Amino acid sequence: MQHEILLVAGLGIAILAIPSVISAWTDGRSPRIAAIACLLALVLVVVALRSWPGRFELADLPRAVFSVVGLVIR
Repeated sequence: MQHEILLVAGLGIAILAIPSVISAWTDGRSPRIAAIACLLALVLVVVALRSWPGRFELADLPRAVFSVVGLVIR
Protein backbone atom coordinates (compact mmCIF):
# COMPACT_ATOMS: atom_id res chain seq x y z
CA MET A 1 0.00 0.00 0.00
CA GLN A 2 2.88 2.37 0.72
CA HIS A 3 4.13 2.14 -2.85
CA GLU A 4 0.69 3.23 -4.08
CA ILE A 5 0.71 6.26 -1.77
CA LEU A 6 4.20 7.25 -2.95
CA LEU A 7 3.18 6.89 -6.60
CA VAL A 8 0.03 8.98 -6.26
CA ALA A 9 1.82 11.61 -4.17
CA GLY A 10 4.58 11.88 -6.75
CA LEU A 11 2.12 12.19 -9.63
CA GLY A 12 0.11 14.78 -7.69
CA ILE A 13 3.18 16.90 -6.97
CA ALA A 14 4.23 16.68 -10.62
CA ILE A 15 0.79 17.82 -11.79
CA LEU A 16 0.79 20.71 -9.33
CA ALA A 17 4.30 21.77 -10.40
CA ILE A 18 3.33 22.26 -14.05
CA PRO A 19 1.51 25.61 -13.56
CA SER A 20 4.41 26.84 -11.43
CA VAL A 21 6.91 26.02 -14.18
CA ILE A 22 4.80 27.73 -16.83
CA SER A 23 4.24 30.80 -14.65
CA ALA A 24 7.94 31.18 -13.88
CA TRP A 25 8.97 30.87 -17.52
CA THR A 26 6.35 33.34 -18.75
CA ASP A 27 7.41 35.86 -16.09
CA GLY A 28 11.08 35.44 -17.00
CA ARG A 29 12.01 33.96 -13.62
CA SER A 30 13.94 30.79 -13.02
CA PRO A 31 11.61 28.01 -11.82
CA ARG A 32 13.55 27.05 -8.70
CA ILE A 33 10.66 25.87 -6.52
CA ALA A 34 9.02 24.14 -9.46
CA ALA A 35 12.27 22.36 -10.27
CA ILE A 36 12.54 21.17 -6.67
CA ALA A 37 8.93 19.98 -6.80
CA CYS A 38 9.58 18.12 -10.07
CA LEU A 39 12.69 16.51 -8.58
CA LEU A 40 10.75 15.45 -5.48
CA ALA A 41 7.98 14.03 -7.68
CA LEU A 42 10.51 12.11 -9.76
CA VAL A 43 12.13 10.64 -6.65
CA LEU A 44 8.75 9.59 -5.21
CA VAL A 45 7.67 7.93 -8.44
CA VAL A 46 10.98 6.10 -8.87
CA VAL A 47 10.94 4.85 -5.28
CA ALA A 48 7.33 3.72 -5.69
CA LEU A 49 8.04 1.87 -8.92
CA ARG A 50 11.13 0.19 -7.51
CA SER A 51 9.18 -1.03 -4.46
CA TRP A 52 6.19 -2.15 -6.54
CA PRO A 53 5.55 -5.87 -6.00
CA GLY A 54 5.97 -7.65 -9.30
CA ARG A 55 6.02 -5.69 -12.52
CA PHE A 56 4.24 -2.33 -12.81
CA GLU A 57 1.72 -2.13 -15.62
CA LEU A 58 0.02 1.04 -16.78
CA ALA A 59 -3.29 -0.66 -16.01
CA ASP A 60 -2.28 -0.64 -12.31
CA LEU A 61 -2.33 3.16 -12.18
CA PRO A 62 -6.12 3.70 -11.91
CA ARG A 63 -6.36 1.03 -9.22
CA ALA A 64 -3.58 2.71 -7.26
CA VAL A 65 -5.17 6.15 -7.56
CA PHE A 66 -8.61 4.93 -6.51
CA SER A 67 -7.10 2.95 -3.65
CA VAL A 68 -5.33 6.03 -2.28
CA VAL A 69 -8.40 8.25 -2.78
CA GLY A 70 -10.49 5.67 -0.95
CA LEU A 71 -7.96 5.61 1.87
CA VAL A 72 -8.08 9.42 2.15
CA ILE A 73 -11.88 9.57 2.06
CA ARG A 74 -12.25 6.84 4.63
